[in-house]
Amino acid sequence: MGKDVIIALDFDNVAQVDAFLGNFKKPPFVKVGMELFYAEGKSIITHLKKLGCKIFLDLKCHDIPNTVKKAMAVISDFDVEFTDVHAAGTSNMMHYALEGLTKTNGARKTKLLAITQLTSTDEETMQKELLIDKPIMDTVLSYALNAKNSGLEGIVCSPYEAAKVKSVCGEDFITVTPGIRFDDSTKADQKRIASPTYAKLNGSDYIVVGRSITLAADPVAAYHRCLSEFLT
Repeated sequence: MGKDVIIALDFDNVAQVDAFLGNFKKPPFVKVGMELFYAEGKSIITHLKKLGCKIFLDLKCHDIPNTVKKAMAVISDFDVEFTDVHAAGTSNMMHYALEGLTKTNGARKTKLLAITQLTSTDEETMQKELLIDKPIMDTVLSYALNAKNSGLEGIVCSPYEAAKVKSVCGEDFITVTPGIRFDDSTKADQKRIASPTYAKLNGSDYIVVGRSITLAADPVAAYHRCLSEFLT
C-alpha cells in the first residue's frame, strides 16, 4: 500500500486551482471537496485528470441507501482514486454505495472510504450535541468495523485513531487522516489535529493537508516539508 500527501484544493474555481497547481513540476495527489465540486461540477475532475493528478473526491455522501447508490453510480464513471460516504449512514447504506460504485462488468477502480468523525468535532461536542455517549475512540472503531464488514477499503479519521483502527481492522485497511498541521501552525477551525510526523508514527496511510500548504507563502516548499516529515 502506498503512502502519500493529499492536498485539499479548497478553492472557489478552476482558475484558482490552475494558479496554485502551476507552482508544481509534478502533479500532486489532490482532494476535491464540496466547495470546488459544486462550483465546477464534473469538469473539474476531467481537468485534473488531464493534468495527471490522482484525485480523492470528498463529497461525504449521506442519504437513504438507494439515493447514495445512484450517486455512486455516477461517480463510478469519474475513475477517481478515492471517494467517501458517512459511516453514520449505516452499514446498509455503505453496502448500497459499494454496489453503485461497482460497474456492471464487476470492475471498480475507485476505493470507497467511510467518514467516521470529522476532525472539527471533539468528544465533548460529539457527546453533547450528537448524543453519542461513547468515547470518540470507541465510536470511530465501531464505524471502522462497520465499514470494513460492508466491504469498504478504509476510513477517514484523525491520526489519533489511525493506529488503533489498524490493530482492529488490519494493516491493509486504509486510514486517510485530515486535520494535519505543522507544529508551528494555527489550529483554525480544527480540533483533533496532528503534525505529519505524528501521523506517520501513528498509522496514517494518507494525510490530507489544506491550508498549511495552500495558504503558505511558498506552497511547494510547504508541500515538500509535508512529504519529508510524513514519508522519511
